[in-house]
Amino acid sequence: MDKKKVLFICTNNSCRSQIAEGLLNSILGTKFIAFSAGINPTKVSPFAIEVMKEKGIDLSKQYSKSIEEFKGNNFDFVVTVCDNAKEICPFYPGKKIIHKSFEDPSKFNGNIEETLEIFRKTRDKIKTWIVDTFGKEKSRMAPNGL
Repeated sequence: MDKKKVLFICTNNSCRSQIAEGLLNSILGTKFIAFSAGINPTKVSPFAIEVMKEKGIDLSKQYSKSIEEFKGNNFDFVVTVCDNAKEICPFYPGKKIIHKSFEDPSKFNGNIEETLEIFRKTRDKIKTWIVDTFGKEKSRMAPNGL
């Protein structure tokens, strides 16, 4: 069975979409292959790298990618993970378009430990949503409900 292709899009491809890509590939990587991109790519947040490392997921070799890098690719799912990306993203083809906004943890202004805690909360919210959304999608899409 071919893996379903998922593209996560956010504004900068620095944290939320990177976290979603890493989580989906780690949790449901036998059924899905995830990618991420940004409208205005910057760099992967060191806080995102750190909170994913805590869960055994290595984002250290990831880089922020432009949605332009994925033109011509066909995706089963295109997911915008922030309101800004939903509003300004040019139409991106996917068999199913999903919007789920998560607060941007990089906007938080606090000390290192407080910032890491905000990133952990975002990571955990994204994880719960991925399991609820793609775990169920997997069941509906797979033969015999497997």
